[in-house]
Amino acid sequence: MITIGITGTIGSGKSTVAGIMHELGAAVINADEVGHEVYLPGTSGWDEVVDTFGRDVLAPDLTIDRNKLGELVFNSPEALSSLDAIMRPIILEEVRSRLAELRSKGIRVAVLEAALLIEAGWEGLVDEVWVTTAPLEVIMERMAAKKRWTPEQVRQRIAAQNTVAQQLKSADMVIDTDKPLPELKAEIAQIFLHLKR
Repeated sequence: MITIGITGTIGSGKSTVAGIMHELGAAVINADEVGHEVYLPGTSGWDEVVDTFGRDVLAPDLTIDRNKLGELVFNSPEALSSLDAIMRPIILEEVRSRLAELRSKGIRVAVLEAALLIEAGWEGLVDEVWVTTAPLEVIMERMAAKKRWTPEQVRQRIAAQNTVAQQLKSADMVIDTDKPLPELKAEIAQIFLHLKR
């Protein structure tokens, strides 16, 4: 099984590229979604997050309110570090388990979409690291449309990740997503054909 790690800053097009790969037949694991699953009520992740940050981060249905937690951790390097220390080992264990399951099923190409792939030191989980990029103004537009974030909120989240220059040092492939979708799909399809050989 060939495993591709897709990373990049928020709004750089990771999910779009992963989605195209899925359309082409790859199995996709989204580390962000795994992270949400491992802190659902009743999990050890939920217990640790609530013990660390208090019940103020809970929604009325007792799930963790990601917006409240995000505002808290992206305004405090110490809080972000605490959350990472809780979540990364739990997510890593779950991602490893899911990759092993895909391998046992004979899947040919797997994709791990993870914003913090490099920061978390997960390059060893994948055969290739792809970094998605887009100009800052395009990222701002995308995040305003998708999440209604202000430019300041976008900058805070980008600041919490490695710089693009740092990500590019680990890149086996760089994918510029600032182009029409049909053009991007054609580009990814060509790369995918090469992978499956």
